[in-house]
Amino acid sequence: MAGIAAGVFAPGGGAAPAASQATVKITVKASEFKFGLSKRSVPAGTTVIFTVINTGKISHDFKIAGKKTPTLNPGKSATIKVLFTKKGRYPYLCTLLGHAGAGMKGSFSVGVAPAPATTAATTTTAPTSTVPVGNGNTTVQVGMFEYRFDMSQTTIPSGQVTFVITNKGSEVHNFSVAGGKSGKLLAPGASETYTVALPPGQYQGVCDVPFHVERGMAIAFTVTP
Repeated sequence: MAGIAAGVFAPGGGAAPAASQATVKITVKASEFKFGLSKRSVPAGTTVIFTVINTGKISHDFKIAGKKTPTLNPGKSATIKVLFTKKGRYPYLCTLLGHAGAGMKGSFSVGVAPAPATTAATTTTAPTSTVPVGNGNTTVQVGMFEYRFDMSQTTIPSGQVTFVITNKGSEVHNFSVAGGKSGKLLAPGASETYTVALPPGQYQGVCDVPFHVERGMAIAFTVTP
């Protein structure tokens, strides 16, 4: 009996206990139009708890490895838990229409080196023209609605043009001078003002929110000498 007992309780006797799986918590910040992950890679066999926080001004969600958060309104958060058993790069994205195409996608590495981070392009460069800018000094009121712009005037003398932009709709919009100045995303009721020097030519004001231009949020205007 003593021998049997020794065999049972001696080190290495019986089945070895299963190795414990690691659990990692990762914060995901969703905004327009990108994700920021507090950690971009884990070893294989790791359970990851993703806490997704919408820090943007419009709704987003987050999907990875077949798991997806609900659609999150600005300021809201949700968690999903994923067990990664195999090595590889797992794609993630926002499933809302047009958001992945605008930059809300990437890959999460499991047991392999993280993929190089990409930098979103910006459209805030000044318009290029060989025509000199005039001496005008004009203020233009811009109202934003679903899905159109109202401008107080669409013929503007060349020079310093101040756009006073107000979101009068019920969704987030912005007003950008295509190829020139990128406006801020504005919540309903919000406004912004910016001034840009415009040489003579034909211009277009657009909303940068995905698919808003296709729905009609573009307006042509002329800058005269």
